[in-house]
Amino acid sequence: MLTRFAPSPTGELHLGHGWSALLAHDAARGAGGEFHLRIDDIDGSRSREAYVDAALADLEWLGLAWDGAPVRQSQRLGDYDAALADLRARGLVYPCFCTRADIAASLAAPHGPPNPSGAAIYPGTCRPLGAATRERRLAEEPHCWRLDMRHAAALAGDLAWEEEGRGMRAADPAAHGDIVLARKDAPASYHLASTLDDAAMRVTHVVRGADLIASTDVHRLLQALLGLATPVYRHHALVCGADGQRLAKRDAAASLASLRESGVDGKILADDLRAGRLPAGYSLRMP
Repeated sequence: MLTRFAPSPTGELHLGHGWSALLAHDAARGAGGEFHLRIDDIDGSRSREAYVDAALADLEWLGLAWDGAPVRQSQRLGDYDAALADLRARGLVYPCFCTRADIAASLAAPHGPPNPSGAAIYPGTCRPLGAATRERRLAEEPHCWRLDMRHAAALAGDLAWEEEGRGMRAADPAAHGDIVLARKDAPASYHLASTLDDAAMRVTHVVRGADLIASTDVHRLLQALLGLATPVYRHHALVCGADGQRLAKRDAAASLASLRESGVDGKILADDLRAGRLPAGYSLRMP
């Protein structure tokens, strides 16, 4: 078994991150396997090296040890470019020139229900643009790259993935619409980068929060399109605050750094979490 924990260095880790890292770590160690770290640092405008150092210190404080040096997404940009080029050559992606204002205006009229992640479905404004128009605009305008979901889903056919302990689940990537695979300000989206990274790292079991269950449909599609292995998935309950909402990096009181600075013993906290005991005011919930 090989698991991973993949923090984004855009803020301090909180209790929910610690819980997820602990589950991935213990799953691998309990099976005699490996636990790896990946730093998802391709958000150039928000990633900070100080947060990388802080994350490593937090994990060490919890008593977690990882195998090998952490993988950096920022060192894998060539792999993302190659995958995107492959999809472009097969006519599976198209450039999108819409600004946020353009998309908001186009969605002013009802376009059906949101996608499984709760976001509005992109209406496909740029999908029908002709080749000449695309080439001209590519040379002049900022753009992202979107997956032509109808084409991709039809090509991949029926897909499924395994949720550990719960059996096989049918994937429904088409419900997500034409997702972004490369943003205007980043070389790859979360969907593309995470899928490629998990395959390259030979991850056998993806342990992550239940808020990402819907994303697995998209990742399963990308695995099929790019000929990648499919890991087993384990989606766990989320740590929520007193308001019942899942924690976010803006919740400073729940940061592992603040707990450490207040004198909490990290290894004792980890053992409490293993036993299902959370600090006062926090709870575990499935979304």
